[in-house]
Formats: sequence, C-alpha cells, structure tokens
Amino acid sequence: MKNKTVLITGGCGFIGHHLVEHLLRKTNWEIIVLDKLSYASMGYERLRSFDALDSPRVKVFSTDITLPITEGVRKEIGDVDVVVHMAAESHVENSIINPREFFKNNMFFYFSTDEVYGSAPDDVAYGEWDRHRPTNPYSASKSAAEQICISYENTYKLPLMSINVMNAFGARQHVEKYIPMVIKKVLNNEKVMVHSYPDKKRAGSRFYIHARNIAAAVLFLLEKGEIGEKYNVVGEKEVDNLELAKSIADIIGKPLKYEMVDFHSDRPGHDLRYSLSGEKMKEMGWELPVNFEDSMRDTVRWTVENPEWLETL
Repeated sequence: MKNKTVLITGGCGFIGHHLVEHLLRKTNWEIIVLDKLSYASMGYERLRSFDALDSPRVKVFSTDITLPITEGVRKEIGDVDVVVHMAAESHVENSIINPREFFKNNMFFYFSTDEVYGSAPDDVAYGEWDRHRPTNPYSASKSAAEQICISYENTYKLPLMSINVMNAFGARQHVEKYIPMVIKKVLNNEKVMVHSYPDKKRAGSRFYIHARNIAAAVLFLLEKGEIGEKYNVVGEKEVDNLELAKSIADIIGKPLKYEMVDFHSDRPGHDLRYSLSGEKMKEMGWELPVNFEDSMRDTVRWTVENPEWLETL
C-alpha cells in the first residue's frame, strides 16, 4: 500500500483513536493527530494504551481546530495527502444543555452520523442522499456541517467524501455512553434505565458497530471510495436497548436490574430508532471484519478486565 500522510482531527477521541490504531497496524502511513483534549479525549491515555506516542510514524498536537492553526504547527504538520475529520462534540444530552459548543466544533465536518436523518420509522432505512431531519442540536450541527462540506466541494472543488456512521462501541469508550454505562451499572448491582417507547413495554433500538469496524471502513473507502460521494457505514443488525443490556449482563454473568423509562416524552431530542441502508458499500464489496456478537463479547470482557475506563466521570 502506498505510503501516505493522513491528518486525523479528534485522534485522541473514542472512534478517532481506534482509527489511529487501525492505520498503525494495517498501513505504513504517517499519522498526524490534532486534538484539543476536551473531557471526552481523556488526555493522551487512549493513544498511550497501544504505544502510539512512541511510534515514529505518529505526531500529536494539542490544537483547537475552531481557532486558527499557528504557523509553527502548520510547519510541523507539513504536507498531507488525506484529512479525516473526526473531531466533534458527540453527546446528545450535552448538546441539548449547551448547543453552542456543538455548532462551534462540528462545522468542519465530513465524518457524520445516522442522526442527521432523524428518527427512522419501523422498516425504514435511509439512503445516502435522503433528506435530513435532525431532532437535536448535535445532529443539527452534523447536518449543517455536511452541507458546508458540499458547498466547499462545489465552490472550491474540495476533494470530499462524506461518511455517515451508526452507534459506535468498543474498548476505552467514555462511560457516559450506553454500553460502558450498562457494564458499570451491572458490575455495581445498580438499576439500568432503558430508553423505551411511551408505553414502556418496547425499548428503543440502534444498529451498533465496533469502532475498529468503522476504522476498517474508513480505510476501505480511502482506497476504493469515489470523491464527491457519500457512504453509510452501518451496523450488522438492529438491537433494542433492553436486549443489549441483557446480553451485557449475561456476558458478565450477573443479573440485570432495569427499568423501562420514557425519556423522549420528557426530553424531546432523544430518538428511539435510527436506520441507514448499507447497500451501497455492500455492492462495493464491503463486509464487516468482525461480527456484532464477537465484537460485543470482546468489548464487555475487555472493559471488565480494565475497570479504570469506567471511572472517567
């Protein structure tokens, strides 16, 4: 594979650091990371966990990309072949409380989310160019950023690919996210609140995908994707949140204590279902490297064996 230099914004974050690790393992590329080291980055701990900071192929700069990049940092970065823009505020609850930070951070964006299309009715899977209907400030900032990217492509001929991904999970995820939160509560014999429909009998659902599978998809598209196109990177199958919590408890070997709660009626902006079509990438030959069950089992076991990653709040 041709040697390249790739710049990854948000490379200390959850999905970003998995991409750094994947590129270190699967390519000989030079990697430059820009990250402002917000609370979600947890410093350089994720990069330290697989010795990325000791690699001569990795350069890391603590830089806020919403501010001008200094001349000195520009010189150190040098020429790059690919920019993978992954820096983003990503927690929906925080976006409702403080939307300004989300719009400020998500404006330079082409690594997007399934949430830009809004809640998906049963049996609906949105295609790459379907209309956007975001339901909270987080997804609105992502949608706006996609349009800005498209405008730059049209006006300035920016070579752009836009990627919409689904709910990510894996090792070293912030405990504010559902899967590590459930792991922590099961281990501590605490009750898990399960996001449900108003009747409190049916749980909301997601298509979960391991972050290393997302990283593999990024590499696949950098090699085989077409400039100017959008691609959905989808989870293998739909899993409702109660089924997922029960699966996590089974893997741990402890009972699940839970309560079905209707967050949506009290706090609009929390969607019960998202869904994307993965046919486009499937026709290109894309397959998930690791299936959902194996990914989930490995993630839960890794987290139980590394409980310090459950103490980040």
